[in-house]
Amino acid sequence: MNNQNDQPSEENPQSTPDDQTEQQSSTCSTDFLTQEVDRLTKQTTEFKDKYLRSLAESENARKRMQKEKQDIIRYAIEDVVCDLLQPMDNLENALRFSSQGSDELRNWAQGFSMILTQFKDVLNNHGVQSFDSKGTQFDPHAHEAVETQETHDHAEGMIIEELTRGYRLGDKTIRPARVKVAKTPKKETKQDKQETEE
Repeated sequence: MNNQNDQPSEENPQSTPDDQTEQQSSTCSTDFLTQEVDRLTKQTTEFKDKYLRSLAESENARKRMQKEKQDIIRYAIEDVVCDLLQPMDNLENALRFSSQGSDELRNWAQGFSMILTQFKDVLNNHGVQSFDSKGTQFDPHAHEAVETQETHDHAEGMIIEELTRGYRLGDKTIRPARVKVAKTPKKETKQDKQETEE
């Protein structure tokens, strides 16, 4: 019994309409899934970028706030230190003349001198240091010229005398030194000589 209807013909393989619909449905389904995967991948990448940007922004904000906090503390220290420097200068100036007084006055002066040294040590421990200006070149960032003196003994711009000591906090000058600066004398012209003779 050889029944040809029972076995599909290998010579003429034809798809039935149901098979074609199933293939089209499968192709549509695959295309849809591919598009959906691409869309979700793109969306995931966007969310990841947004997350990383937000993370970087929050880290930058944290660093900025920390720097602002340090700046506020530094400025507060500068203000307090600057307020203390003038009374310290006055005490130092008063102690210079103590050797001319009585024994009792010298004893008191010795005690005040120790207190002044303690103040200076505290400032030094917090990074505040005085600097010497006499004999150095004038620097507008570290010095305030309150007087000039014409002289041939010193080079132009050389500091002859320090009237008030300058202080730095780290690299920053918090109080410039008040100084007297050397100036090269003017050469006398004929007109200047005539004016002095008259």
